[in-house]
Amino acid sequence: MSIKKLVGPVVLTSALILSACGNGDGETASNNSSDNNDGSNDPVTLTMFHADLPQSDGFDNAVAQEITERTGVQLDISYPVGGDDLEAIALMIGSGDFPDLIFGKGGINQLIDSGAVQPLDDLIEERGDNLKAMYGDQLDRLRNNLDDPQIYHVGTGGVENQYLETSGTMMLQLGVLRDLDYPEISTLEEYEDALVQFLEENPTNENGEEWIPMSLSGSDWRWLITVGNPAGFVAGFQDDGQWQVDEETGETTYKFQKEEFREYFKWLNGMNAKGLLDPESFTQTHDTYISKLSTGRVLAIADQDWNIGAAEAALRSENNEWGLWAPLPVTLNDDIVPMSTRDYGFTGTTGISISSDSDYTEEAFDFLDWMASEEAQILANWGVEGVNYEIVDGERVQLDEDRENAQTNTNYAFDTGVGQYAYPFPQWGNGAVDSNGQSITRTTEEDIRENFVDAEIETLDQYGANLWVDLFPAPEDLGIPNHGRAYEIPLPTDSQVNIVQQRADDYTTQKITEAILADPDNFDAIWDEMQDQLISFGVEEANEEMTDLVNNRIELWGEVE
Repeated sequence: MSIKKLVGPVVLTSALILSACGNGDGETASNNSSDNNDGSNDPVTLTMFHADLPQSDGFDNAVAQEITERTGVQLDISYPVGGDDLEAIALMIGSGDFPDLIFGKGGINQLIDSGAVQPLDDLIEERGDNLKAMYGDQLDRLRNNLDDPQIYHVGTGGVENQYLETSGTMMLQLGVLRDLDYPEISTLEEYEDALVQFLEENPTNENGEEWIPMSLSGSDWRWLITVGNPAGFVAGFQDDGQWQVDEETGETTYKFQKEEFREYFKWLNGMNAKGLLDPESFTQTHDTYISKLSTGRVLAIADQDWNIGAAEAALRSENNEWGLWAPLPVTLNDDIVPMSTRDYGFTGTTGISISSDSDYTEEAFDFLDWMASEEAQILANWGVEGVNYEIVDGERVQLDEDRENAQTNTNYAFDTGVGQYAYPFPQWGNGAVDSNGQSITRTTEEDIRENFVDAEIETLDQYGANLWVDLFPAPEDLGIPNHGRAYEIPLPTDSQVNIVQQRADDYTTQKITEAILADPDNFDAIWDEMQDQLISFGVEEANEEMTDLVNNRIELWGEVE
């Protein structure tokens, strides 16, 4: 399915007038204020819950103001203050008080079963021209399940994607690679050897400070990001959250039962015993972790780009280019293929719903439909003309000051609105182009190269690559999984999986940390004890239920062609 050269149709309602542009740059969007229920021309305020929002969004940046100007809609966005989106959803259900729009994420089934959100099938058919054009034959991937194949949400992932960036891999400082004359590093053994060799030749930095060989952010939920997930990536598994799926059979296993995970954590145990792992990796706050990274003293990390953005911005602002990190295709051994660049297809399993008791159902739906238009996609991804970009020879070109701001301002998305309202709203995807043939997002090979500092370009040139993804397998060589990603499968409300998984996650976080920090002679005993305890938690029964859910999804979606 292609969404190239889509031009959003015009959608009119008595309360909300949304005009989609046809010139690719939003210049013809009309200035429409909605007639509110009180008869005024003030914008309609739609309340919204955003499960993944980490801080307050006043919806008052330049992009938000432009959205309101063009649609007559103002968003009043709330977020899970304590960081627990499922608890926030449970509180909503308990109180019976729901916002107009709900990005419920993993709580979508609880919302559906409680009658809190409404089916959107009829609205999509009657007035969802932009959504239908965007999703095309992928629309079925929004359906709930085999027993209830209705659509209760729209979003969040891109429909047509290209993979020009990778994240979550083992990363090594650019300065290390330079000083070692850019060695080939593809296994954990080579990764460790590079660290050891560099430290032998460079025991301190230019300020006489000792290096921190490798540091993790393992004291809170980020343990999953910097400790748990990398173990699966180096094992050649795709990101299925806390599960590992056999793609031949659909058999699904709680991932910390897999032997490959033992192997990675045993390697970390050895790193700790050799003094190569930051002793504060499991006690430091995330702010302390970011502060360490920002000094340029940390040589090795295993993290997601979005988790270290503040540190990267700090290093760039201090012109410490060689303190940045290169993502590397590191695996347990040379026989394993890294899956970091895998195309999952349009997974469509989470997104924004409309509450059943909203007073603004049509306005809310028309707003979501407009967000799927070309005009909205350009605004959400590129920002405002004259503020974030200019038109040169008929194409959008990011302004130099905006590019610098994006590279050095850790709060860029919140401050400018650029990218802030792409996720979790409907997205064409970074592989789509507008009616003029230009990328709908700023994530193109040219844009990424333009954002690189000299140290990154020099390093890539030494490896004969234009982008970091060139060091990894091409997405087309990795296939598309028929199940998408297991962690995106909403669990039935009567499922025991969530209870077992939560108990297992709490336990394995503590036990694996213990194993990593233990005397190497004790590692295997701790690991075996953990396996026995997982069985007592009922993890095998959870595996069976997850296997059924994975296979049900495959049947619902049909096999990827």
